[in-house]
Amino acid sequence: MHKKRIALLALTLWLILIIAFMLLARTLDLEIFFVLWLIGILVIVELVSGASATPRYLKYLRFVIAAGVIIFGAIVAQKVLEILSR
Repeated sequence: MHKKRIALLALTLWLILIIAFMLLARTLDLEIFFVLWLIGILVIVELVSGASATPRYLKYLRFVIAAGVIIFGAIVAQKVLEILSR
């Protein structure tokens, strides 16, 4: 349970930091926010997951990560199509 709270706190701080830098740069872009969120959650899951035992919440979190990777692929495909249509 302790690792779960640390992971949640780390992810929250990561998202606050992203939002703060976006506000300072005056560019609120949902795609960039999503990609940075995905990077943060991937790093945190790798740091929290153990070698021998996987907690139940990490098993469910992998479904969220899989959905995030699919959405990331859609964002990349959309950007490639925008570049090719120019």
